[in-house]
Amino acid sequence: MDELELLKKDWKKQEKNLPHIEANEIYPILLKKSSSIVKWIFFISLGELALGAFLNVFLADHEFWKQVENIHLKNTVIVMYIFGYAITILFVLLFYKRYKAISTTDSAYQLMKNILKTRKIVKYYIFYVLASSGIVAFVTFIFTLLYSSDFENVRDEINWPKAIGFGLLLIIVFIVILWLIYSLVYGILLKKLYRNYKELKRLEL
Repeated sequence: MDELELLKKDWKKQEKNLPHIEANEIYPILLKKSSSIVKWIFFISLGELALGAFLNVFLADHEFWKQVENIHLKNTVIVMYIFGYAITILFVLLFYKRYKAISTTDSAYQLMKNILKTRKIVKYYIFYVLASSGIVAFVTFIFTLLYSSDFENVRDEINWPKAIGFGLLLIIVFIVILWLIYSLVYGILLKKLYRNYKELKRLEL
């Protein structure tokens, strides 16, 4: 075998090793970035939980509960609070579990799986917030029309199809605004997380 063939063979050997060298250098960076992103997701969800607790405890005064009782929703609101807190705490724990899983992972394949799981959980969380907010708003709207003293004199004159349609329109606008906020807050983090996933996949670790 002449020298040229030896050089070609040697180059091919080096070429095969190049992606692995690149991957070994990039993987710790992607791991650190992914862990940091999921940590921020965890902190934001924790902040949401704290803010919700603050609003419910300090702003839901006697007048609020009096109005809720007047429209026959007091027990329902209490149940919704308990259920809402339970679900939110569950998601916070899931985000923390994803953060620990990504932080301690020791393989690229497992890291990619954890990234996909994290994205899926965040999307479920956003869907839960939007759906529950829409349902609560609609139920409150209907019971307000039915039982609030503010509508006592005009209740018999209410055009229910139009009223419900108007209420649904307002709720849809509210949900869209809420979705835009969540898309801005969580969407940026999810895009960064997905870029890390695509980079890992590109390296084919």
